[in-house]
Amino acid sequence: MTAARSYQGPRRGADRAVLLAHGAGADRHAPALRAVADALEAAGIPSLRFDYPYRSAGRRVPDRPPVLAEATLEAAAALARRCGLPPERIAVGGRSMGGRICSLLVAEGRLPALGLVLLGYPLHPGGRPERLRTEHFGRIRVPCLFVSGTRDALADWQTLARAVRTIPAPVRLARLEGADHGFRTRRRDGRDEAEVSAEVAATVTSWVLALPGCVAP
Repeated sequence: MTAARSYQGPRRGADRAVLLAHGAGADRHAPALRAVADALEAAGIPSLRFDYPYRSAGRRVPDRPPVLAEATLEAAAALARRCGLPPERIAVGGRSMGGRICSLLVAEGRLPALGLVLLGYPLHPGGRPERLRTEHFGRIRVPCLFVSGTRDALADWQTLARAVRTIPAPVRLARLEGADHGFRTRRRDGRDEAEVSAEVAATVTSWVLALPGCVAP
């Protein structure tokens, strides 16, 4: 089956690009991912969003981790070819599950990267706050951006703030006031999903632009 992918931005000339993977319950068209891709394109930064095989096949249950990992590696290689950049000039990540898969691959040394963009990182399974998904944090050696809601049921804010201190690389932790794991807000918070997506997009774009540029030969 042909992989479902959406490329945005210039095909050549940029010195960095971004790979965006989706979460377990969505696909590459998730509002926050589209908002990020649009903002990156406006800043002249190429990006690639892609669907995991289970989504391309119309299934709801995520693929096994090895399948997710292989699909992520293939998408990263496709982005590198498309924009003519080496893997180490590409920031990788995405929403929830997709971001976590990227972080594992980077920690294992299987996916070179300019940085990690983790949107709603699933710090633990639902209802199991004692099962932290942080065992690989100490092996991450690239800059990281965590964007997380203050009402995220899969990542208590204080616990996440403590956990990211174990990463031996620069980390920025961006706080989405009133947002849950899906970046949704309540009516009383005074803003809707589109406004939250715009905040996420602006945060990601400014962080990616601030990453170190290419070293002149």
